[in-house]
Amino acid sequence: MMISTRGRYALRVMIDLAEHNSESRIPLKEIVVRQEISQKYLEGIMTDLTKAGFLDGQQGKGGGYKLKRSPEKITVLEVLQTTEGDLAPIACLNATADPCARAAECRTLPMWKKFYDVIRDYFNGITIADLMKTDISSGNYVI
Repeated sequence: MMISTRGRYALRVMIDLAEHNSESRIPLKEIVVRQEISQKYLEGIMTDLTKAGFLDGQQGKGGGYKLKRSPEKITVLEVLQTTEGDLAPIACLNATADPCARAAECRTLPMWKKFYDVIRDYFNGITIADLMKTDISSGNYVI
């Protein structure tokens, strides 16, 4: 499993918005400058995060983005599932996959299921607030 730049950038944006949280919306251009991400690329990510209910977005004068929920209530799992889709390590565990004809006799399926559970449990146990607190020099949660 490899998390794409889309997923990593989405997490960076969520942290940025959480760190600059205020009553007013934050213009996309400010986020682009701070995060050094292409505005065009970031627009697509912001659309996904807004549709998923993480962000309140408004275009035009006075527009921009702000979090709809507190950083303590947004998990890394939710953000990654929004931007990456299902994080299943193998196709047959993907939520939209057809049932595997070999599942009953597959000796590796239990291993993959446990690995998938570990991935989901791990990312579900980390919030945007946790990422805000982490000391980057410690080597933890580098995005």
